[in-house]
Amino acid sequence: MGNKCIGIDVGGTSVKVGLFETTGDLLLKWEVPTRKEEGGKYIIGDVAASILKTLEEKQIPMEEVVGAGLGVPGPVMPDGSVEVCVNLGWHNVNPGKELSELLGGLPVKSGNDANVAALGEMWQGGGKGFDDIVMVTLGTGVGGGVIIGQKIIAGKHGLAGEIGHIHIRDEETESCNCGGVGCVEQISSATGIAREARRKMAASDAPSAMREFGDDITAKDVLDAAKAGDALALETMEVVGHYLGLALAQISMVVDPEVFVLGGGVSKAGQFLIDTIYKHYDKYTPISKNKSGIVLATLGNDAGIYGAARQILD
Repeated sequence: MGNKCIGIDVGGTSVKVGLFETTGDLLLKWEVPTRKEEGGKYIIGDVAASILKTLEEKQIPMEEVVGAGLGVPGPVMPDGSVEVCVNLGWHNVNPGKELSELLGGLPVKSGNDANVAALGEMWQGGGKGFDDIVMVTLGTGVGGGVIIGQKIIAGKHGLAGEIGHIHIRDEETESCNCGGVGCVEQISSATGIAREARRKMAASDAPSAMREFGDDITAKDVLDAAKAGDALALETMEVVGHYLGLALAQISMVVDPEVFVLGGGVSKAGQFLIDTIYKHYDKYTPISKNKSGIVLATLGNDAGIYGAARQILD
């Protein structure tokens, strides 16, 4: 019986691959460039060739590998098929089936990359020790993943965990990339925080350390200024915390996870960010004193390969 598994996180510029012990120890990781030309038809072949080559170099027989998992940047149907993956050029493909055939029938399971990252954090990251977590990834956009009973909840149409596109702000006028208006992503992503800061600066003459960055301000600049006590930056983060706290409160009333795990670049703000969100989350969940905590993700960019590998162990 094999004691190793493989996790594959397919990204727009590179594919990350990890070889793991089934206990969760990462033995080896490497990257394969993502060739998107001709509708992304080379991607899975390149990954398979790279895996076979690496196993051969390390003298690891295929019999030791129980299976591989794939994380894909788009909705994945229960049978592993992908209708469309904009970033890769994929249309109506089944990458898991294709990979399995190229690896001699090795079992392969596929999942959406954000859901898979959440599974990784539950297995060996910030959510370790919990069976029920909701991960919120605050990056350029806002992603999410719902894990209940150590299993990904993908939903009937692959939309479960699309936390970034929950509508929370009625007075928003600009449109989100999804076509909606007033989404979580528009306020709580790195892009959204910077935009909120520009709006605050434009609406006030108050002095602020943020002004030296002007329109080039980043979420990190806002958070650094807020941590240093800058009034306008703190106001900006109160808005962000209010809406994110409201979103987490709504999620907790539907899912009631043991813990929320915050990941993505914005989460580098650490405890300050958790405190900013928690007071609003607490306010909007008065029904119970016994509620989900909020913790930080710990696996960073490796969450995807961990979670991809974990899929195959069920």
